[in-house]
Amino acid sequence: MLRIEANCYVNSMDKNHKPCAHAKSGETVVFVTKDCFGGQIQSEDQIMDGLDWSNINPATGPLYVEGALPGDVLKVEILDIEVADKGVMIDGGGEGVMGRFIHEAKTKILPIRDGKVIFNDKLQFPIHPMIGVIGTAPAGDGIPTGTPGAHGSNMDCTKIVKGAKLYLPVNVEGALLAVGDLHALMGDGEVGVCGVETDGVVTIKISVLKNCNLPTPFIVDDKNAIALYSAETADEACEGAAIQMFKFLMSELDMTDHDAEMLLSVIGNVCICQIVDPEKTARMEIPISVLDAYGYKFA
Repeated sequence: MLRIEANCYVNSMDKNHKPCAHAKSGETVVFVTKDCFGGQIQSEDQIMDGLDWSNINPATGPLYVEGALPGDVLKVEILDIEVADKGVMIDGGGEGVMGRFIHEAKTKILPIRDGKVIFNDKLQFPIHPMIGVIGTAPAGDGIPTGTPGAHGSNMDCTKIVKGAKLYLPVNVEGALLAVGDLHALMGDGEVGVCGVETDGVVTIKISVLKNCNLPTPFIVDDKNAIALYSAETADEACEGAAIQMFKFLMSELDMTDHDAEMLLSVIGNVCICQIVDPEKTARMEIPISVLDAYGYKFA
């Protein structure tokens, strides 16, 4: 099984990056990842002011996928996510939704034991490992790994977990997939600018899909089909995710525009993924049962 170590990483999604590994369609690949701070924080005495911000959000890779060409879709099946025995959080310095109220920077290191995040001496929560950064190279200029977009990357979506299938666009030859920014636990919105940031290991299966009409980025899990969209504002991100799903229903299920709109108002859910990155990310979810009723099957 192909394994890519954490010392092979990028800080941008860029077609000019040299691949650190090659894989065939259908192959299983292991990505070993650093936390979003690149391992810079080892003690609660270290605060955000002392970080090297040029090394934030390292993404392991990129991986060149043989046979992937512009216009294809890269199917990423998330087989497993393992997280380390501790996580890191920071706040202050004007970052996050509440940054205007919190003026003193603080770092918190949270133990992870027996499948739980130990938040303090009163609170502990089951882990929910997820991938914050996962994307392909854009066709144009490189984009920092901290910024999400149509190519994926820092979407911080709590649905990108073990068992999910993520569909990403192939914009350049080989796709150039990179993965990082794992969270042991994070709430929708990521309002404090980070989740429980941690090192970890991600195991995925990659497949190149030809003639696939999904509005990428797109997620399928055991309950929902999910369209993702990133934009400058949360409003634009929410509207974009809804429009992506609206178009999908008409093109793939042959629904009328009226039925598609009404259906989304009845059973569709618009949710915020994150509102702290340079571009905000939202998702529109519909139950898989809707697609089953129309006989639609995902590749």
